[in-house]
Amino acid sequence: MSLRVISGTAKGRKLKDVPGDTTRPVTDMVKEALFNILAGDVLDSTWWDLFGGTGAVGIEALSRGATFVRFSELNRLPIETIKANLETTGFTSQAEIRRGDAFAMLSAAPDRAFDYIYIAPPQYKEMWSQALALLDTNPGWLGAETEVIAQIHPREYRELELKNLVEFEQRKYGSTLLVFYEKS
Repeated sequence: MSLRVISGTAKGRKLKDVPGDTTRPVTDMVKEALFNILAGDVLDSTWWDLFGGTGAVGIEALSRGATFVRFSELNRLPIETIKANLETTGFTSQAEIRRGDAFAMLSAAPDRAFDYIYIAPPQYKEMWSQALALLDTNPGWLGAETEVIAQIHPREYRELELKNLVEFEQRKYGSTLLVFYEKS
């Protein structure tokens, strides 16, 4: 699969894929649909691409006018891929890359609130629901109008009991389900 930036200032730039099968890059169709839903709200927003993979979602946000994206990943190959893709697109100065465990990061004292938190972890391991539960119990990561978006396989979905977050929308694209949450 050839990854590319769909729209904005880096439109058409090709992105490197992470070698091996440790990540599952978002398809162009899903990425385009996501950013069509968010539309103009991306402008001047801040993002946390929690399971960064190739960095494609955060880079798309930067290309469409986001001011800052934090990328986090556990493994070296995705971190190197994100760095290369940020250099290719010219967004290195608007990004921060943190290597480490996503759950440890979510459990830590929040150092800022984000407008969007994108959660697209490895499938079938309940990591998406763990991440949402941690965000729910550590709401300092959430601003007044933060949206949290989980990208999962439709078979993984279940309703979650959350105190600070509430689900408000779902969109299904083939084998990908986007679930949207906001502060309750």
